[in-house]
Amino acid sequence: MESIPTGERVVIGADFNGLVGEGNTGDEEVMGKFGVKERNLEGQMVVDFAKRMDMAVVNTYFQKREEHRVTYKSGGRRTQADYILCRRGNLKEISDCKVVVGESVAREHRMVVCTMTLMVCKKKRSKIEKKTKWWKLKKEECCEEFRQKLRQALCGQVVLPDDWESTAEVIRETGRKVLGVSSGRRKEDKETWWWNEEVQDSIQRKRLAKKKWDMDRTEENSQEYKELQRRVKREVSKAKQKAYDELYTRLDTREGEKDLYRLARQRDRDGKDVQQVRVIKDRDGRVLTSEESVQRRWKEYFEELMNEESEREKRVEGVNSVEQGE
Repeated sequence: MESIPTGERVVIGADFNGLVGEGNTGDEEVMGKFGVKERNLEGQMVVDFAKRMDMAVVNTYFQKREEHRVTYKSGGRRTQADYILCRRGNLKEISDCKVVVGESVAREHRMVVCTMTLMVCKKKRSKIEKKTKWWKLKKEECCEEFRQKLRQALCGQVVLPDDWESTAEVIRETGRKVLGVSSGRRKEDKETWWWNEEVQDSIQRKRLAKKKWDMDRTEENSQEYKELQRRVKREVSKAKQKAYDELYTRLDTREGEKDLYRLARQRDRDGKDVQQVRVIKDRDGRVLTSEESVQRRWKEYFEELMNEESEREKRVEGVNSVEQGE
């Protein structure tokens, strides 16, 4: 934390395994009044950390029903052990913080949601140039039509062009008219092409049943939730099987080949640990944004990693030197 520049926004969300407790007497600068139960030793450590780093415990600033403050439930225990911390100067950017009842992230822990409004620069969308569909010339009928239209375009001119640039422009214009141009929009490859409305509806019903069971843990609600879980698994399996069967029947067609290649590309991307790195930090915690500086930092990191002498080799060398001395 101390290595992070002061002006950089920091938000920490974690299971601190401590209770900061209700009330904020003496700690008004780092927390609000709306905790849960009494503070323990680990909770005091969280408060001390917030004071030392000029941060604030966000959960405690918003008045909620206890059900929307409790982050951990196990048997009869109901506590608040998961917190979100931010710099005190950024508290004005946070408009709400609460527990989402019915949504669990980890076992026995409940999701804590923080609403934060940030001023960000509008991202410029990369412009994709529209291209003439020259690949259509592989089709005999398209190739013949293009040849005829080009001949008509060249012969229809009063004065034939005597330079290559003029001739090339006639060829390009004819290609755009006969073959067409691409839309200029980027296509998104998704592996969930088998998704349908029935699966979506079933998953939504399952979520509602889970929320109902969390609010009222009766045997009836439990059975309803388990039944919907089984139903969703069956419907997902059925939807996938149906989609694959349709794909297999279309494999002999061009559209089927496109679906297969699209699925393969998506799985290849999903298998990569890091798909895209835009920014990285240097040794001093400063953010590097240019492609050149990011590449240089990665080079420095791996050079240090690969050339660093291991502790095991040092110990072995030390033992050998002692044996030789004896």
